Amino acid sequence: MVNLRTSASAFALVAAATLGVAASGLPARANDKLVDLSKSDENWVMTGKNYSAQNYSPQKQINVDNVKDLKPAWSFSTGVLHGHEGTPLVVGNKMYVHTPFPNITFALSLDEPGKILWMHKPKQSPTARAVACCDVVNRGLAYWPGDGDKPAEILKTQLDGHIVALNAETGEELWKMENSDIKVGSTLTIAPYVVKDTVLVGSSGAELGVRGYVTAYDVKTGAQKWRAYATGPDEDIKLAKDFNAANPQYGQFGLGTNKTWEGDTWKIGGGTNWGWYAFDPDTNLFYYGSGNPAPWNETMRPGDNKWTMTIWGRDIDTGEAKFGYQKTPHDEWDYAGVNVMMLSEQKDKDGKLRKLLTHPDRNGIVYTLDRTNGDLISANKMDDTVNWVKQVDLKTGVPIRDPEFATRMDHKATEICPSAMGYHNQGHDSYDPEKQRFFLGINHICMDWEPFMLPYRAGQFFVGATLWMYPGPKGDRQNYEGLGQIKSYDAITGKFDWEKMERFSVWGGTMATAGDLVFYGTLDGFLKARNSKTGELLWKFRLPSGVIGHPMTYTKDGVQYVAIYYGVGGWAGVGLVFDLTDPTAGLGAVGAFKNLQNYTQMGGGVMVFSLNGKGPYDDPNVGEYKGKSL
Repeated sequence: MVNLRTSASAFALVAAATLGVAASGLPARANDKLVDLSKSDENWVMTGKNYSAQNYSPQKQINVDNVKDLKPAWSFSTGVLHGHEGTPLVVGNKMYVHTPFPNITFALSLDEPGKILWMHKPKQSPTARAVACCDVVNRGLAYWPGDGDKPAEILKTQLDGHIVALNAETGEELWKMENSDIKVGSTLTIAPYVVKDTVLVGSSGAELGVRGYVTAYDVKTGAQKWRAYATGPDEDIKLAKDFNAANPQYGQFGLGTNKTWEGDTWKIGGGTNWGWYAFDPDTNLFYYGSGNPAPWNETMRPGDNKWTMTIWGRDIDTGEAKFGYQKTPHDEWDYAGVNVMMLSEQKDKDGKLRKLLTHPDRNGIVYTLDRTNGDLISANKMDDTVNWVKQVDLKTGVPIRDPEFATRMDHKATEICPSAMGYHNQGHDSYDPEKQRFFLGINHICMDWEPFMLPYRAGQFFVGATLWMYPGPKGDRQNYEGLGQIKSYDAITGKFDWEKMERFSVWGGTMATAGDLVFYGTLDGFLKARNSKTGELLWKFRLPSGVIGHPMTYTKDGVQYVAIYYGVGGWAGVGLVFDLTDPTAGLGAVGAFKNLQNYTQMGGGVMVFSLNGKGPYDDPNVGEYKGKSL
């Protein structure tokens, strides 16, 4: 159960839900406890803040007028190097912190900030490191609030392919299940996702020919409820009887095998999902994206390669897919479509209020769909320099490609924008429901691409392309800077209110608040705050290492705090953390970020800020040893 020392408002919400009555007075649904906790300013109980994955806080104690007074309140070093992605979780008087491999979990006291209440440090085979693509990162934890029979849990994934449930109060291991087999290159970097009494877990390893899937486990026991693949027969993909009924032009049945794949290549066809989820309690659907097909060399897998590169809407209870929209049929550029899905309710251009899903994709397109049935509302270029596609046909959903930027054997394609890193990658962005604006952290990177043939060998990299990456047209190619942007986007009009260039990619994502602020970290080691209306830079702070996570905020004892992980790494930082120099190494990332080492070095921890640094340690007696005096 939630610790009894949590704030009065949060405790009241939990108590009401426990008694079967939601805060509104209406009968509680199965996941109301988590919903209500997500509404509390005192907590940050899931990635994205709430099921809509808006990464938005209504708090405004910190605002445009006083953000200049933001100062560190406390910090904590995890003792682990490599990339720190995602955010900590806060529940009551505890902060839960995770690390990359070896995937340590800490429960920290917020009454005595930084004091370790418990630590879970699993033993894992070092083999997992050898088959991990693009650093040994982990994207976060999940929280289940418990019930009358079972205690509250912290759910974590491990690089070696296991999902683990821990007692949130003590750190005791409650159950552990193998989700992925590292012998075939399948690892886990995804943040688990709790809905009702189910925890969702994706998969990694498309670059090693892993066939992707999402799995639902019973949060109480670890028993598997269902598993849905991205490729294969319809029964494996778990297509509902009315799959894509509203949009049959997307394709419906019998397409996951040799109708869109050559022979049995779908069995090693990729489509893993290691990104983010969102959930709508009204539709009972959860939303996510399947990733790139394998191998990267398109010549080796003719066809549309369904259902990789797809936005899915699946029933949380059965796993059945109500709709699937494939954004990049027969992907030629590694535009893995696992990026964040943000939910909103907005009026479309005809004035009709609709339940929307907005997804900034690796391929440089921002998609907005009706999340009840998959209708494609808009598909706009994230930047006017996107060149592989001329436009997306909104009726068919098919991208109209520019053949000049296609990839094929015996040909080196040049100046493809975006690069395989995409104009958007794993960063978790934000949506301000008051302003009805999305705040996007962008890569601005292009590439040259030369494919080659290779055989499939289980557990070995199965890519088949050499890449050279460099800043996009708006960047400084001579000095390898101008590799990122941050933008304010209107999904209804398709317009950008403002955009600002950054030295390096905004890899981690953004957080918006009602204080008219958007926060984000940078690869060169800054936490920044901009005016969300204008884009004006109002404040920044230099962190011990570069940032690939996204900010979060919570209130404790009336004080609003902003927290963020530091720890450079991930795909963008792979050259720095593994000391690589060949510009084509790291699947092309080393060349693009060749100058990152001049601005930051490895680290690992969390830094917490408040106005004027206010916090528990303002009282110097907090946490002091009360021993006997001579």
